[in-house]
Amino acid sequence: MPDDRRSHRAQEILAARYARLRESRRTAPLVTVTERFFEIDGLNQGALVAIELFTTVIPLIIIGFGYLSGWSANASVGNLFIRQMGIDHPLDDTVRAAFGTSAGIHGVWSVVGLASFLIWGIPMSITIATMFARAWRREQFGFATKLGRGTSWFLLYLATMAARERLGFGISSSGGGHLLFLVASLVPTWIFWSLTPPILVRAGGRGARSLIIAGLAGVAIDGVVLPFAARIVIPSLLEGWTGFGPIGVAMTIMTWCGVIGVGWVATACTGAVIWERTAPDATVVDAQEGSPLVPGHAP
Repeated sequence: MPDDRRSHRAQEILAARYARLRESRRTAPLVTVTERFFEIDGLNQGALVAIELFTTVIPLIIIGFGYLSGWSANASVGNLFIRQMGIDHPLDDTVRAAFGTSAGIHGVWSVVGLASFLIWGIPMSITIATMFARAWRREQFGFATKLGRGTSWFLLYLATMAARERLGFGISSSGGGHLLFLVASLVPTWIFWSLTPPILVRAGGRGARSLIIAGLAGVAIDGVVLPFAARIVIPSLLEGWTGFGPIGVAMTIMTWCGVIGVGWVATACTGAVIWERTAPDATVVDAQEGSPLVPGHAP
């Protein structure tokens, strides 16, 4: 009799999950994404990502630019931000002055110096892994597994950034040719966000076709909306904080890191909702089975 009761209870939970999945698919997608965002405390998650972006990724970008420019005394990493964010004169002079030249940061370049920033990127990857697990409603990996997968994800992220920069701005072209390269730069973004769930999420590789579709959320938000918004918002922010000098530039970049952090949380939630709506019912329910974040989970 106890076995029969447990079996009946398991069937009830399974039926409730299928019903809940069908009900969520009847809700407007934007509503579902918004609910998921606040369900996982998206604003705080975005703030954590912002801090780690500012303290990890920005220094790596500066060091990487210095290395690729040959530590030139005439090259400023500020030009990279100026180009990507559409900053015009005279604000561009403020940005260049804040970053200085590549030669000025040559002393930071060493195996130990670079490794310190790469190691500091591991907490960011763990934060992202935790956020994705919650957004996709999956049980989290253990610390050791999360550490290994997070490190792989972080290295893939750095490679994606380099590919986007090279395709979008590193190849000389003009007019329609430049637009073509900008569109091509979205391909690494699509691949990156399609591979993120399999890397960071338990059972994240299920429903491969739906994962590819879910990756379009990253293309739309991280590849199109955020870069376009940056060209509108950042010059306005920078103009308001010009009087602060280099601190004003840092405040602007930190603020924008906050926007990116929230955008990444939105990407995780949107991708999860798209996957849940396009993958087969059995695949969704089976992947989320056992997660304490799924209503109806039996401990």
